[in-house]
This record gives sequence, C-alpha cells and structure tokens, in this order.
Amino acid sequence: MTTGLSAVREHDDQGADAGARTLMRAARLHNVGDSMVVEQVEKPRASGTDVIVEVRACGMVPNLANVLANWETWYPHEPLPPRPAIFGLDPVGVVHEVGEQVVAFSPGDRVYVNPSRSCGGCHACSAGTPQKCDYWTFAGYFGFNENSLEMYARYPHGGFCEFMKAPQSSLVPLPDDLDFRHATRLGYLGTAYSAVRQLGPLAGKTLIVNGGTGTLGVGVTLIALAMGVSRVFAVARGVPLLARLRELAPDRIEIHSNLEGSAAAWVKARTRGLGANFMIDTLGAVASLDSMKDAMGGVRRGGRVVNIGGTAGELGLDVKWWMDNSIELVGSAWFTTAEGMELVDMIEFGALDISALQPKAWPFEKINDAINGVTSGDGGFTSYLVEL
Repeated sequence: MTTGLSAVREHDDQGADAGARTLMRAARLHNVGDSMVVEQVEKPRASGTDVIVEVRACGMVPNLANVLANWETWYPHEPLPPRPAIFGLDPVGVVHEVGEQVVAFSPGDRVYVNPSRSCGGCHACSAGTPQKCDYWTFAGYFGFNENSLEMYARYPHGGFCEFMKAPQSSLVPLPDDLDFRHATRLGYLGTAYSAVRQLGPLAGKTLIVNGGTGTLGVGVTLIALAMGVSRVFAVARGVPLLARLRELAPDRIEIHSNLEGSAAAWVKARTRGLGANFMIDTLGAVASLDSMKDAMGGVRRGGRVVNIGGTAGELGLDVKWWMDNSIELVGSAWFTTAEGMELVDMIEFGALDISALQPKAWPFEKINDAINGVTSGDGGFTSYLVEL
C-alpha cells in the first residue's frame, strides 16, 4: 500500500477526469415530512487527515422513516443535521481522494465508513471511547447535543450521495471477498459486537436476547454464538421468525414468544430457577418497555444487562432488586472503528458466518421507495440498502 502523501500525487496523475468533476448526486431532505430529492450538489474535496469516499452502497436504517418524521418531536435535545441534509448511516465504497496528512489509506481501497464523529482530541477520544466525547455525533443520522451541529458543519455527508468526506479514523478496510451489500450491515453488526464484548468471556454462559428476531437481535445472536456462548434464550413476538432463528444453531438456541407469557418465568424454568448470566436488549423505538422489564427479571444474581435498543421512557425499575441482586446495567451505543476492524476480520476468516443475512437493495433513484419499503423483508434476516 502506498503512503497517503504519494497516493495524493498518484491520484492527481491518474484521476484528472474524476478530479475535474465538481458536482455529484445526493439525496437530500429539505423539510421534515417531505420526500428526499435526488439533486446535484457540490462534490467535497479531501484535505488534512480527511478522505473522500466514492459511495457504492449505503445501508437503510429500518426505523429511518420514523426518525425523519418524528425525531425532533420525540427527542428535541438530539439534533438532526441542518436541512437540506444528506442522511445515510452505513456507507461502503472506495477511497477516491486522500488528504495530504493521510497515511493509512490510498485511492482504490475498499472501506466501510463508520458514521461516528467526535472531536478527536479530548480524553475520551484519546482513550478510544469516542462515544463519551461531548461532540459525539452520528454523521447522516442524528446527534446527541447541541455540539453535534459543529460536527455536522465539518462532516455534512451521510451515505446517500456519490462522494462523502470522512476522517481517516472512521474507515474500516474491507476484504475483496466481502461484498458491498453485506458490508452495509456492519453498523448493526458492530453495535451487536460491541455489546457482546462487554459481557466478558462467554464459555459456559447463557444469554437472553430480547427482541431476538430484529436487526440487532439477529446480529447479537450470530455474534454471541461465534464468541462461544453456550445457550441463547431468544425472546420476541413472532413465532415463525423465532423458529427461523433457532435453525441457526438448534442445539444452542431456545425460543420464546412473549405473547405466550412471561419471558422471565420461561428463562428461570429453563435454568433450574437461576436465570441467565446475561441479557442484551435490542428492542426498537416503539416497543413496549414492559417487555424489557419482564425479560430483565430472567437475569440471575450478579448478572449483566446491556441495552442497545431504541426504546425510550421511564422503566420503573425496582432499585432494591437491582442492588440486592448485584445486577449491572449498561448502556452501549454503537461501536468503535477498531471494533469494526475486529468484526470484519471475524467475517473474513470464517469465525462469523453472516450468510443467513439477505440483502434487499434499491437503486439510488428509488431511495424514497427504499425508506418506505423496509418492513417488506424477513425481520432481522433482511438487510436494506440503496446502491449507487
């Protein structure tokens, strides 16, 4: 691989035609409630430690329509990008141009772009925990406080455009045999991987996956199995998708529809009254908190509960139960670029099999159809994306 400095010169010599192009296609949202408009906008240029990625595909968040229509009402303290905005959370593509300070990547490299943006200079960023940075923001999605507006000014592009600017620290190299369609799922898989890592060693341990048939839940199940968990207790509503999930590892996955009774009572019955060692909650934004609370009751003394779902509201948790049973409650948001690299290595070398995940793609020009079509698949077994 050439260095970043020589790559700039090489790309300037070889890419005169591409460099001369000053406009690109982008899907932009002008007003809340409107459809996205595919239009011509200015193409970004690389400088410093930033790169320009030519986007080949971008994952479609199953909840995107709700976010675009309702986020500012639901969570007014968490800003969306200023309109007109280019959304798109999970872009993959090829490095097109690199800044003069880039040393780790060259034009032509295949990459996933982690949408995590942070200041890069605080203690949290330096410690490898950018989610704790006061400027932490999802490029192409939403931010967490008013500081996110400064990050959007610096990195205004999500993945719904032909070319996007991103810091080199956000890039996850992709092997040639990981196709772009599957790579658009890395955001959800990375979130699942980070959560599973926080459980510690899994050999001989048991795990409740609440919301097991959703996009996050299927990912958690696949990764926990790959990392050695003994048994998964998958909880969801729909029996057909639960049965499909069990087929991934029939001897290690047990399933329960919470429409048929308490998940906590079911898990306790399957574990001689003790409960599971761990639980990861993956429920979506409009799910009932009652399901989460019930499933938590299936965790044994000294257990750990990690929440990566989108539910919101007051849980009404008995803090005496929490204390008396030495339960750990952990909130885990997204994943680091380093964790993304580890995850890709697991996929490349066969430790993690994601062949059960089936991509469903729309052409870029049909992006509004894609936004409205993300419930047309098979739960968490379907990955949604647009292709450029």
